[in-house]
Amino acid sequence: MKAAIIDQSALEDALGHHFQRRAILEQALTHSSFAREAIVQVENGSLPTVDNEQLEFLGDSVLSFVVSQELFLRFPEYAEGDLSKLRAHIVSARALLRPARQLEIGKYLRFGKGEEKSGGRTKSALLVNALEALIAALFLDAGLEKTHRFIVNTILQPALDELQKHGDSTLPVTDYKSALQEMVHATGRPQPRYLLVKEQGPDHRKVFTMEIHVPAPLHRGEAFVSRAEGSTKKRAEQSAARQAWEYLQSLQANSTTRDAAEPGLGPSKHS
Repeated sequence: MKAAIIDQSALEDALGHHFQRRAILEQALTHSSFAREAIVQVENGSLPTVDNEQLEFLGDSVLSFVVSQELFLRFPEYAEGDLSKLRAHIVSARALLRPARQLEIGKYLRFGKGEEKSGGRTKSALLVNALEALIAALFLDAGLEKTHRFIVNTILQPALDELQKHGDSTLPVTDYKSALQEMVHATGRPQPRYLLVKEQGPDHRKVFTMEIHVPAPLHRGEAFVSRAEGSTKKRAEQSAARQAWEYLQSLQANSTTRDAAEPGLGPSKHS
């Protein structure tokens, strides 16, 4: 069984690597339905074509490792549970379908006749599986550095950007400054002010201390200040913003609980 030859150069450009070992790329693009029907002729007889399922297994592990490493470095303030939750979202089939479609993986895949007729090139699960197989092929042929760069640029960063753009309450906050800004607006407070209060240590190991001054709301309440340190001003700001955001969250939760427990003291009763 022979498959039509498709120019893979555009796919390689998107991956950021032109393969030295073409067989690895071909394997990554070979569905099991094609492998079952195809026979590769060799000198001593015949040998079955290898499908992409083993590469998919490896690619899943490489993807998980790179995403885990990046999240660990980018969000040092996150608890293990938050990191796991965010990673699970980024490597989920639903999230991986977007880059798989952008890469147009479907048009490069090799299918058996039955799978071809049933629309295999547009099936979400098969596209995601092939993406993971391509990650493994890239890792084996180009090494971890290129694979890491591809995963960050094509999968991780777009996913984080999407979360920050739309916001998803079921996932950890990735930008506490923006989250705090939304919270103070929703609670009727003026915008917070960020102040650098301390900078210490040698140039290669600076420690910055930032304060956030959150004014009182116009109707009722108190102002407060949160302070945090970080290896960069941005990290210190994010850590201080997280403290302020969590404090406002707790105030809101306490207010909701109190109002529910004492209906006679509803918002209209407060001055």
